[in-house]
Amino acid sequence: MSSSKILVFGGGSVGAVLIYLLSKAIDISNVVVVCRSNYDSVAQNGYTIDSTVYGTGLNVKPIAVRSVKEAAHVCPNGFDYICLTTKAIHGDVSQAEMIRPAVSSRTMICLAQNGIGIEKPYRDIFPDNPIASIVVYMPCTQTAPGVVSHTNYAKFMLGTYPANSPSEHLSAVDQLTEMLNHGGATAVHEKDVQLARWMKLLVNGAYNPICALSRLRDVQFLGSSTGAHAFLRKVMSEIASIARAEGFKEVDESVVDRQLGISAGRGPPGVEPSMMADALAGSHLEIESIVGNALRIAQSRGVECPRLETIYYLAKGLDMSFEIPDALQGK
Repeated sequence: MSSSKILVFGGGSVGAVLIYLLSKAIDISNVVVVCRSNYDSVAQNGYTIDSTVYGTGLNVKPIAVRSVKEAAHVCPNGFDYICLTTKAIHGDVSQAEMIRPAVSSRTMICLAQNGIGIEKPYRDIFPDNPIASIVVYMPCTQTAPGVVSHTNYAKFMLGTYPANSPSEHLSAVDQLTEMLNHGGATAVHEKDVQLARWMKLLVNGAYNPICALSRLRDVQFLGSSTGAHAFLRKVMSEIASIARAEGFKEVDESVVDRQLGISAGRGPPGVEPSMMADALAGSHLEIESIVGNALRIAQSRGVECPRLETIYYLAKGLDMSFEIPDALQGK
């Protein structure tokens, strides 16, 4: 087993399944997780995972803490990897600042989050630390505190940020990739993981805000009007045009058709994107990382994205509404 010490920042469903996979490659006593609302349950019982891939009633019990400062006390010699599995939401204090107490000179910062352009804040604060950008395809949800349902697959695409990082940074990604594969995931070390990020953003950047705004799952939205399918394709095409402006020529119209075809081929009601789930719960949305950053790149490149821009401002308004007391909304 590897002797790596790993901190998982984000004790929700993605963090739980990630911890289970890592527990097959390293001793679970070397894994620390920062929890919020589910701390009591995870600290006492660990995670229970019901997976259609790995089995039901699986239990894994990492060291649970309430804060990064507490994690740093648990592991005073520092962590080899800090994996962020939280939503990439902008707050008063950046997540890069939040993890600072646990970052040592050898720590690789691993961003297992959605969106594009999410790495720069970490590079600005930690200019010398290795950074791994990770694209995750892993359907899972926390059905009760510390209880997670996982289905279908666990796919990870990993790469350094930037792509032309030093060899020792590449080696650290290799080691993490090996640990994930040893745990039963399908993990690939990509030469430039940003291409994989743009590929996923075609879906996330379109469906997440549209489903949040409409309160409809993906297949439901496609069937909501005769023009919905064409509209969604145009939004995805705008995102693809931004990717190409950034140099990723592979993100062409055939990729748009393929990605749209995957969702269109599902049976109703379809998938509930994470941003829709957050909207239904009245929680803040990952707008900046999933939509805002892409829009700003488009503006810097002179790429016209009128539909994406409209969606961005409407989703920002929806997000702000969660901060307005019900009395002021007329409820």
